[in-house]
Amino acid sequence: MKKALVIGVLLLTTAPLAAFASCESIKADISQKIVNNGVPESGFKLVIVPNDQVSQAGGQVVGHCGQDTQKIVYIRSNNGDDSVDTPQTGTSQDTQSSQ
Repeated sequence: MKKALVIGVLLLTTAPLAAFASCESIKADISQKIVNNGVPESGFKLVIVPNDQVSQAGGQVVGHCGQDTQKIVYIRSNNGDDSVDTPQTGTSQDTQSSQ
C-alpha cells in the first residue's frame, strides 16, 4: 500500500517536468521539419508560449503541447539575423498609392 502511494506521489510531482520536456521535444521535432523543408536554422525561431499569450508572440502557431495549455509559435527572421519580421497592421487605406 505504501509503495503504491509513494509511486503515485512521484508520478504527480514529476508530471509537470515531463510536460515541459515533451514541449521541448515537440519543438525540436517541428524545428527539424522546418529545416528539412529548406529553411535555414537562422531563418526562424520557435517559441513556446501559454495559450493566452499567443497574440503577443507575433507569429504563426505551428503546434501545441503541455496538454494543449501551450502553443509553439513560428517567427520568421530577416535574412538570418535575430531581428524578427513584424506583422503588418492597419488597412490598405493607410498606405499611400501613387496615382
